Amino acid sequence: MRRALLRTILISAACLAGAATAGAADGRSSARHSVRYVNPVDRAENRIIPMYGNLPACDDPAVLGEITSWFDSRESKFWGPLRAVSYDRIRPIGYRPWGDDFIPRRFCTGRITLNDGSLHRVDYSVRENLGLFGWTWNVNWCVNGLDRHRSYAPACQMARPGPER
Repeated sequence: MRRALLRTILISAACLAGAATAGAADGRSSARHSVRYVNPVDRAENRIIPMYGNLPACDDPAVLGEITSWFDSRESKFWGPLRAVSYDRIRPIGYRPWGDDFIPRRFCTGRITLNDGSLHRVDYSVRENLGLFGWTWNVNWCVNGLDRHRSYAPACQMARPGPER
């Protein structure tokens, strides 16, 4: 019984290694793409509840207002008198960086000025269908130096896209 199980595991591993090698041979080095014939990846637009990537821009007042609202609320409840005053140097740093089959996200960075005069980098992503009941977009954000629970540690890098984090 044990020998048969071990043989099955070894054969499965050899098959997976062969599939990964075949995928790498035609230029697809990712293991996720090497088994495309077994489990085809479907674009977000083709799902039962489609996602089209229609997201607001990084400097959209609604996006910045969302960050301001959540930041001010969190600071006043838990940490102290800090409030967001203004934003500048806002720019996009990624759009759908993980491919078309993931939930569409727009990654942005900028600088936030607080009411104490300090300047901090703010990294955020606008994500489709992750708002209330999945009906709208929402914002996931991190203010560098004020990530007190280290949710996006180190230095808000986990709020940014890609392997260059």
